[in-house]
Amino acid sequence: MKRIGLAILVAMVAVSLCFVTTDSFAQEKKPDKKVEKFGEDQRAKEWKGKKWDTSDKKFNWRMSDPWGGLIFHDILIHFADSVRAASGGRLDIRVFPTGAIVPAMEIFDAVSKGTIDGAHTWPGYWKGRNEAFVAFASVPFGLDFEGYNIWYYERGGDKILNDLYGRYNMVAFFCGNVGEELGIHSNKKAQKMEDFKGMKVRTVGWYQDILTALGANVTPLPGPEIYLALERGVIDGCEFSSPAVNYPQGFHEITKYVIMPGVHQPSCQFDLIINKQKWDELPDDLKAIVNICAKETQLWANAWQENLNIKAIDEMGKKVEYVMMDDATIIEFAKQSKKYLDELSAKNPDVKKVMDSQELFKKEFEPWRKIRGGLAPWPYETFIKGQLKQ
Repeated sequence: MKRIGLAILVAMVAVSLCFVTTDSFAQEKKPDKKVEKFGEDQRAKEWKGKKWDTSDKKFNWRMSDPWGGLIFHDILIHFADSVRAASGGRLDIRVFPTGAIVPAMEIFDAVSKGTIDGAHTWPGYWKGRNEAFVAFASVPFGLDFEGYNIWYYERGGDKILNDLYGRYNMVAFFCGNVGEELGIHSNKKAQKMEDFKGMKVRTVGWYQDILTALGANVTPLPGPEIYLALERGVIDGCEFSSPAVNYPQGFHEITKYVIMPGVHQPSCQFDLIINKQKWDELPDDLKAIVNICAKETQLWANAWQENLNIKAIDEMGKKVEYVMMDDATIIEFAKQSKKYLDELSAKNPDVKKVMDSQELFKKEFEPWRKIRGGLAPWPYETFIKGQLKQ
């Protein structure tokens, strides 16, 4: 009995020491650092507690584009298919080929007036309405695919775009970016600034004015006329689009060089425009589906196009030589572009608003861009030979 009593006493002492030790540790342990929430998903804030009502009402829209036989037409088809699937067919978008309802360059007015319900476009086509539209399409030495996405989705670019289109009875969404364009298909090996003086080049938009100021003779030919003009020597060179679009046009068959980089268009951004009355008719859940599907198409289009570019540059490279402008020439192009855009901004408050917004983003993003070092995912064999950066 004495042994049992002693065992019980020892056990009780051990338990007591355990509690004392645990309590001592608890007193000595420092409280965890409070982690403040950093960043906020604006949409989560707007949608918090929102009730989504799904009606049985069906909507049928008609959309078109200015692409003709270009593969950009597939971007609109992809978007329409995504909406149809996500909505369970409640929003059915019928895609019409270019010209079936209205000619390519009449699409803007057709959507504004409700002749068609929407369209897939390149905003730069509406330069004549307002120069600011070009800033949402491509800017010489402007935003790349990553930059456009950050600026548009997180820095208020979407609001500026809709403020502009809203004046014309439309709402708009970014819907497809196909990355950097090729430079100039040329029969002249232009690498220095003096090589461009007197050169006959096909281009459009702001780059047309910039090249002209640098001494080139610029002709804004429509796409279908470019090949024949190159073949007959009416022009020495042309810029048109990305590798996957230029390749089937056959420019590489009648030119010797492609002058890189495509400083005129670091990325080519498309949009989706919708008649305001048609948009207002949609219930909230279908509006959300359109928005989400436009974002999905933005992501897909870039991956799709860049993958096609792999084969396109390889095939074209069998016929042409890719040459790089020297650094001094690229810098001179940048200076002339800045001068031109500053003058344009001084004349047009809308251009100034959008360009100031994009430039502010570029400046504020610069430290992170520098710190991450521009490291590129080159193949291992290329990387270890010393080519580390983009």
